[in-house]
Amino acid sequence: MDKNRQYEVVFIVDPTIDDEVAKLTEGFKQIVIDQGGVVTKAETLGKRQLAYEILHKKEGTFVLMEIEGSGREIAELERRMRVNDRILRYLTVRVDPDRQRAEKLRSRRAAKQAKRAEKGAHGRRGSGVEFAESNSE
Repeated sequence: MDKNRQYEVVFIVDPTIDDEVAKLTEGFKQIVIDQGGVVTKAETLGKRQLAYEILHKKEGTFVLMEIEGSGREIAELERRMRVNDRILRYLTVRVDPDRQRAEKLRSRRAAKQAKRAEKGAHGRRGSGVEFAESNSE
């Protein structure tokens, strides 16, 4: 597992501890760094209403982290979140296959569009030149 993979981790923090969200996020970042991963983005999405009640809470503070690593740091991060009473829920998603697929489709579309533009430019110019030459003779 030496290849770096990209993950998105979203976790919901108990809304009663708004002042500790930044401290909690920094602690999770440090766990990832200690395990050899890199946190590319950490963003607090704010307090939002939950779709259903979790531990008698109707809202929570959402935090998104983007992580690059081998997977070992994700296992440790999830272990720590599982035992932390302030974390209501968490979800980890590996996103690099999706991003690679999206990039591949984007490059295919760009190549197809460039090919159309090239074909269209040659087709119009070519017929115009032939027409001009046939009129001059």
